[in-house]
This record gives sequence, structure tokens and C-alpha cells, in this order.
Amino acid sequence: MFSLGSWLPGLAWGWALLDALLQGLVGACAVSVLCSLLKVYLYIQCLNDPQRQAEKEAIRVQWWVLEPLHVVVLTALLALVGSRVAALVVLEFSLRAVSTLLSLGKGAHSSQLYLLCQYSLGCGVSCSLSFLLEGAPHSTCNLLLAVGLAGLLATYARRLARHVCTLYELHSRAHYCGICILLLATGHGIPKLLQKALAVTFAVADLAAVVLINRDFLSTAEAVRFWTPLTICYTLLVIYMQEGSRQSTNGQGLYQTVLVRMGGLFILLLTIGHWSDVLHILFSLLGELWCLLRAGIMLEACWRQ
Repeated sequence: MFSLGSWLPGLAWGWALLDALLQGLVGACAVSVLCSLLKVYLYIQCLNDPQRQAEKEAIRVQWWVLEPLHVVVLTALLALVGSRVAALVVLEFSLRAVSTLLSLGKGAHSSQLYLLCQYSLGCGVSCSLSFLLEGAPHSTCNLLLAVGLAGLLATYARRLARHVCTLYELHSRAHYCGICILLLATGHGIPKLLQKALAVTFAVADLAAVVLINRDFLSTAEAVRFWTPLTICYTLLVIYMQEGSRQSTNGQGLYQTVLVRMGGLFILLLTIGHWSDVLHILFSLLGELWCLLRAGIMLEACWRQ
């Protein structure tokens, strides 16, 4: 007969895995909502421009059947990435976003920034949930409720995008669909709505990321030895991103910048991180490339806009 104690380690590991999957699913649903709203905005913008009808058709005929596959793959990748690496990804994107927003007057594209934050948004939601529910007695139940709410929002956002891509052109002319009339009047405000929502999300995620990273240090000296090279690495990455955005004229360099960013974090964690961090960086690289590959058509529309 096995004692109860022999089952406890496996049981605890199983609950931890379930919590990681639920956190990843909430993050994937947040990314799905973001992409659906951006699809609505870009489709309306292309529809109103006679010179962008080809882009409108490309957005409209995107394979809707791949949306559930994207959520499943992103959920798995977010669940596999540890909280430490997810926190580093969130902090790196936050610095890059602040730098990009400061240069908006010089020709930067905010809509493109929203698409580039997909994986970072998933990591941010996962970090925030891990921080907020740490030590909670019913954390799994809370995560199940969060999954239900996130799934509901993602489903309705996906239905809205499908409705717009299918019927908006007809309904906006006939003026008998309430949803399309509302979008006709206020659709241009979607980027502002996303900007406010993402600002709040990443503010909480940044706080959670700092706490999650600092909890692994036993002394201030260990924290200084970690944060000093990390700050230098992030500063160099931000400078490189800014120079690359000025020199590039299309979206082909986005994959190169992902490789440079993840490569920098990979080398940094080889020296000051754990062995598991190196593996998690590879998962993060797959997640970034997967999100960029799925959003390729919308990224092209942002560049031409």
C-alpha cells in the first residue's frame, strides 16, 4: 500500500501544471481579443480607402479555422514558459513600448506596436495572475473563473470580427445594423481603447514581474549582480530596436529583431540565469515567431498605413 505522502509530490505537481495551463489560456484569450479588435479596426480603415481594397480582401479571407489552433498553441507555450522568463519578456517589451511611444511623432506606428505585443501581453497576463493568486487558498477556482470570463470575451470579439469582415460593408450602407452603425461612428477610437487597456495591463504586469524576479534573491548583492547586466542588455536592445525601425521600410526585419532580442536574453541568462531559463527562452522565441506569423497580413496593413 502506498502512503498518502508518496502521492503528495505528484499531486502538487499536477495542480501546478493545471494552474500553468489555465494561466496560459487566459493569456491566449487576451491575445485573441486584441487581434480581433485590431482586425476590426484595420478592416474598416482599408474599406474606407479605395487604394487598399486588396489588403481588405486579404484580411477578410484569413482562415478563421486557425484561430482555435492559435489559442491552443499559444496556451501551451505560455504554460511552458516559467514565470522568471515571462517576467523578463514583459519588462523588455515595456521599455521598448515606452521608447516607441516617445518617438510616435517621428513616424512610428502604434497599430504595429499593438500587434508586436501579442506574446508579451500573454506573458504579462500570466505573470499578473501568478502574482495576484500566489498563496490564495482557492487559486485554481479563481483561475477557472478567469478562464470563463476571458473565453467569453474572446468568443464575442471573434464573432464581432467575423461579422464585420462579412457584413460591415453592406450594413454600414443600409444603416440597419446597430453594431455596424456603432462602429461606423466610433470605430476610429479602437486604438485609443486598446492603448488604455494595454497600459493598465502592462502596469500591473511590470509590478508583478519585478516581484517575481526579486523573490529568487536572498540578498541585495545577488539582486544587483542580476539587475545590472540586465539593465545594460535592455538598454542596448532598445537602442538597436530604434535604429532598426528607422532603417527598415517593411516588415521583413521584424523576425530579425525577434532573433536579436531573444538571442540577447539567451546569452544573458547563460551567464546569470538558471538552466531552465535557457529552455524557456527557446519557448519564448517560438511564441514570438508564432504570433508574428499569424499576424503577418495585419502587420503588412499597418506598414502600408
